[in-house]
Amino acid sequence: MPDGSEQFDISVVERLSDISPQQWDACTGGENPFLSHAFLSSLEDAGCVCAEAGWSSRHVLIKEDGGALLAASPLYLKSNSMGEYVFDWGWAEAYERAGGSYYPKLMAGVPFTPVSGPRLLVRGDLNTTLRRNLKRSLSETMAGAAQGAGLSSLHANFIPDDDVDVFKDAGYLSRVGLQYHWHNCGYGCYDDFLSVLTSRKRKALKKERRIATENNGVSIERLSGDAIRPEHWDALYGFYLDTSTRKWGQPYLNRDFFQLLGERMAERVMLVMASRGGDIIAGALNLIGSDALYGRYWGCKEDIRYLHFEVCYHQAIDAAIELGLARVEAGAQGEHKIARGYVPVLTHSAHFIPDGGFRKAVAQFLDHERRAITHERELLLEESPYRQTDRL
Repeated sequence: MPDGSEQFDISVVERLSDISPQQWDACTGGENPFLSHAFLSSLEDAGCVCAEAGWSSRHVLIKEDGGALLAASPLYLKSNSMGEYVFDWGWAEAYERAGGSYYPKLMAGVPFTPVSGPRLLVRGDLNTTLRRNLKRSLSETMAGAAQGAGLSSLHANFIPDDDVDVFKDAGYLSRVGLQYHWHNCGYGCYDDFLSVLTSRKRKALKKERRIATENNGVSIERLSGDAIRPEHWDALYGFYLDTSTRKWGQPYLNRDFFQLLGERMAERVMLVMASRGGDIIAGALNLIGSDALYGRYWGCKEDIRYLHFEVCYHQAIDAAIELGLARVEAGAQGEHKIARGYVPVLTHSAHFIPDGGFRKAVAQFLDHERRAITHERELLLEESPYRQTDRL
């Protein structure tokens, strides 16, 4: 095991398939399914992540002399800002008005996935000092690559709280955002969760769930592993296409990606499918982490009152309680989630901007934005459905 006195080799690879899945996953820790070799390589192998889509893989690796992988970062050269969910289009417009070229830029994160997780991946069996040094090396290497190539910026999106200071020490600017998460306070069942809500909200959610299913003759099932069959993936992909076309104008993912997801990590997938009369009419895709359930895509072919809330939010809470997971992360945006027990939490990103003038302008913007988002979160917490004594 390295003790910190060795010479390390830093390199870049353009395909995750060039990296051993075992060595990559030893660095991710296994908690977050989106960082797994299976997920990220599926995006590449299906052609969803490619230069034509605006994503060119530039994964950074740190190896010891013997060739074993010690640390890594999922890094992409971006020719646009699509599929990132940390919006910098205003920055791009301002930089280009001033005569600069904002694209290409670098982005460290998971494509098309607004889920927090480490972007500085370090093998878990290393000592604390070495892990800290490797994280610093990764953050400095990526910043140096951006500056050396004359790029406008480097963005590390949805980073964990623990790594905010690592990026700051390497000269990155810090940004906050808002998401809505549900927290499991040791509930034994859904009714236990309902018991900590105000009486009015408790009755409203019971009614909502009843209307979504019983009043419409809808049945719900949750599927994982071998229980997921090709017809389920076909239905889910159809729902995804419909929703993404209406929401973003074009889908980021193709059917091949969902096929690979089913082949490579079906045991970490949970589909929530709604049927009526044997016909699948709605569905949602979730991924299962070691301590969280992550909701991703939803769609339907019938507009049934409250069905979206049942399939995406209530069923996720049911599943998290059954699986003993600490929280549900139900994706980006959506103040309507608050009424279903999801609370606003701060997310973090880090941004390296080499140009001094541009950096100063962005820093001022971030300072104002941070105060506004913090204030917004305080106001949203006042809308919490929890009894005053049970608020998180």
